[in-house]
Amino acid sequence: MPDARLESIARECRVQIIRMLTHAGSGHPGGSLSVIDLVVSIMFGRMRHDPKRPDWPERDRLILSKGHAVPAMYAAMARAGYFPEERLITLRKLGSPLQGHPDRMALPGIEAATGSLGQGLSISLGMALGFRLGGNPNRVYCILGDGEIQEGQVWEAAMEGPKLGQPGHGLGNLTVILDANRIQLDDFVAKILDLEPVVQKWQAFGWPVIEIDGHDLDQIGKALDQAQAHTNGPTFIVAHTVKGKGVSFMENNPEWHGKAPKPSEAIAAIREILGGSAAGWDGYLAKDSATAAIVAELSALDKK
Repeated sequence: MPDARLESIARECRVQIIRMLTHAGSGHPGGSLSVIDLVVSIMFGRMRHDPKRPDWPERDRLILSKGHAVPAMYAAMARAGYFPEERLITLRKLGSPLQGHPDRMALPGIEAATGSLGQGLSISLGMALGFRLGGNPNRVYCILGDGEIQEGQVWEAAMEGPKLGQPGHGLGNLTVILDANRIQLDDFVAKILDLEPVVQKWQAFGWPVIEIDGHDLDQIGKALDQAQAHTNGPTFIVAHTVKGKGVSFMENNPEWHGKAPKPSEAIAAIREILGGSAAGWDGYLAKDSATAAIVAELSALDKK
């Protein structure tokens, strides 16, 4: 059965993603919306971490290698209590710790500066190996984008991953997840540089591969269970997702890779995410003061 708590958190985070990108006037909604179910499943259903102690040595690590989708991380981190949700609207503002790509020096809870694509897997391998050699219980989760894995450094790391630490210290503490939303900056991935057959390529390097629907929270949870049960080496999960998931006019549309919604578009997107009808929207807002405040805030932006 789907986890109602995780579904609710993911829905809240989608609203906050739309909100912060609209305030910023720039950013990446498509990939943030495609990855949020994965981020929420890991942060709220799997990881050991403490927002009050972001430097807790025994915490698990989440490396968002596709750093341009960091609004998803920020939304989840705010929901978890790393910082107040009101700070989300400072995204991409000068002096804000919520930069357009994650900065571990600026925001406690961010584990690596990513977004120069292709580096997150190498970072994750090093972290995972360090924990294994030190006899530490920490797990590492790394999320890659499918456009990102056109980068050569990813394949160098992929070749090494199952061999690293062997024998005796294989990286069973590392789970790598591909956010396979099929779209990158310019167009569909298959039109730019086709990656297929992705599953067979990773298997050829020695990775056990699990394929799932990356928006099905039950499938995500079971895949993470399988990965954790594989203790002799790392696991690769191909999560088939939809770019812009939850907002019909953004879904599967390359135009929304890196374009912020206008306030009117944001309000329409939030209504759709929350399942409100156009006819019943005013009644919905009358019962949901938090959403009503966000809508009023965005409406004010439209008048500036």
